[in-house]
Formats: sequence, C-alpha cells, structure tokens
Amino acid sequence: MAQALRPNTAGGLFATDGKPHPLQDALLAVTLVLGITSFVTAMFHSLHLLSSWTGLVGIITGAYGQWISVTTRERFGLILGLGAAGVGFFLGMAHGGLFGGLF
Repeated sequence: MAQALRPNTAGGLFATDGKPHPLQDALLAVTLVLGITSFVTAMFHSLHLLSSWTGLVGIITGAYGQWISVTTRERFGLILGLGAAGVGFFLGMAHGGLFGGLF
C-alpha cells in the first residue's frame, strides 16, 4: 500500500511533476502569443503578411514545444496556441500569403 502514502503533488487541474521547465514554458508562452496575434490579425484582410508569418512561426514553435513537452499543462496550452496559429496562418494565406503584394 505504498501508493496510499504518496502525497498528491499535482496541486492543480493539470498534471505536473513539480519540476521547473523553463524552455517548455517559454515555448508555451511564445506559441500562445504568436497564435493569438495570428488569429486576431487574420480577421483583417490587409494584415495578411503579419498573420501568415506569425502563424507560420507559431506552428513551428508549437510543434517543437509539443515534441519536448513534459506535462499535460504544457501540452494543453501548446494545442490552443497551435490551433490559433494554424487558423491565422491559413486565413493569412487565403488573403494574400507570405509574400503577397511584395513582388
């Protein structure tokens, strides 16, 4: 019955191992900021360059973050950021793309 004596260290809604993960947390924050920026700017047709580039970078950072993530909290936030970045990227591509109007 060693399991019954183990303390509950999760302390929240998402599972955590109680250790710091600065790289994963930084990737989570960057992916969320890029995803929200891409999603919001995709609603404006003239901001397609910003939305497509921030979406692309958000997808790349989110994918790398998923690859090295450790806890469920990190994965949950990364999926939200990846979804927003993906929607913003595809709408930005539909409005003119990565280089639309530059050449």
